[in-house]
Amino acid sequence: MSESLISAASEPEWAAFAAIDWADQKNFWRLVPAGSQRDEQGEVENTPEAVEAWAVALQQRFGGRPIALCLEQSRGALVYMLTKYPHLVLFPVHPTTAARYRETFCPSGAKSDPSDTASLLDLLMRHRERLRPLQPDTVETRLLHFLVEERRRTVDDKTRQSNRLTDCLKLYFPQILHWFDDVTTPLVGDLLERWPSLEQLQRAHPGTLRRFFHEHNCRSQQLLEERIASISQAIPATRDQAVLEAGMRTARGLVSLLAALRGNIAALDERIAELVRVHPDGALFASLPGAGPVLVPRLIAAFGTRRDRFQNADEMERYSGIAPVKKASGKTELVHFRYACPKFVRQTFHEFASHSIGQSEWAMAYYEHLRNDEKKDHHPAVRALAFKWIRIIFRCWKDGKPYDEQVYQKSLRRRGSLLGAAFSSATGVEWKTVAGFQKLSENNA
Repeated sequence: MSESLISAASEPEWAAFAAIDWADQKNFWRLVPAGSQRDEQGEVENTPEAVEAWAVALQQRFGGRPIALCLEQSRGALVYMLTKYPHLVLFPVHPTTAARYRETFCPSGAKSDPSDTASLLDLLMRHRERLRPLQPDTVETRLLHFLVEERRRTVDDKTRQSNRLTDCLKLYFPQILHWFDDVTTPLVGDLLERWPSLEQLQRAHPGTLRRFFHEHNCRSQQLLEERIASISQAIPATRDQAVLEAGMRTARGLVSLLAALRGNIAALDERIAELVRVHPDGALFASLPGAGPVLVPRLIAAFGTRRDRFQNADEMERYSGIAPVKKASGKTELVHFRYACPKFVRQTFHEFASHSIGQSEWAMAYYEHLRNDEKKDHHPAVRALAFKWIRIIFRCWKDGKPYDEQVYQKSLRRRGSLLGAAFSSATGVEWKTVAGFQKLSENNA
């Protein structure tokens, strides 16, 4: 979701200031009308009907004028209920920020829902200029955001079930793991559904096995015969009936789960591809080297559609978690990995930078420089590459122009970047070393 800072000059004339603390059963709220010192408080049931009645009552009371509402959520059931009402301007606060602010004035650690609401309201009234009002992006971009996150969760679920199936097969049918590289494929699933144990598989006629493998697009005759021979010569890992029955039932259940997850991932991929095809920034992000069908929609969701969301690349680097954190006290200075950030967004840029190494000449040169000259490990080097990529993509995103590898390489050479030397020989550009730095030769001036 897109957010932007509200300056004092652009603030509307607030009718009231309010805070609401979400809970599973009841939401606690506190409100101060503009120009008043007296606060009001109460609770509202956590149901759409109760929230509707509360919001409409505020609209009627204050004549539809804007109300600043602070809450400890940026995405969730309560947020989606409240965004329906134009008179409520939501100021989401990170849970860590809310907890630290509360502890500032209550170091004992005492906590309750009403006191949390009072703390949120105090934060809103005293430090509103440092908070960001919630400004949702377009429906298409937000839908893309939800779908790519759901796809990632589904892929993670598929990996978990795959690991469970692997562990199960190791107990009673380990040969499957040697015959097939991936236990999540429809081939392995259908085989275990039809012949869940080695004994049942060995009773199958060789002609039946050949037809089965042919139906699953196994066309290599040599591989097919090797598999059939291996099946006939295999020895059961165990004859313990308890292990065998439990293993077969577990394997069949996991095969069904994996089939459902594969179908869900395929359906998500189809819908995501449709959204990317018609998205106004689809072509822009598709121009990035290494960004394929999976990463393009994730990058679109990370940046969003609203160009005023980030004023400069530094904001994006900090928001994504790619920029490191610096801590300094006295003579001590420490730079470390950023922990407080949207993990999925950081993972998106990290994975994209990793894929770009094999597709972009300058990205490969920069990565090898970090690994060989700076002696960085793989992941720190990829994060450093992602840091540079964000600045490049940000400029393309702000200008609405697709990325052009040749244009960026020319820019590197024009600025005398060290990266330009890594591919200068391919273009005939000459370089010279001045005070330990690579500079363009006068012959190319």
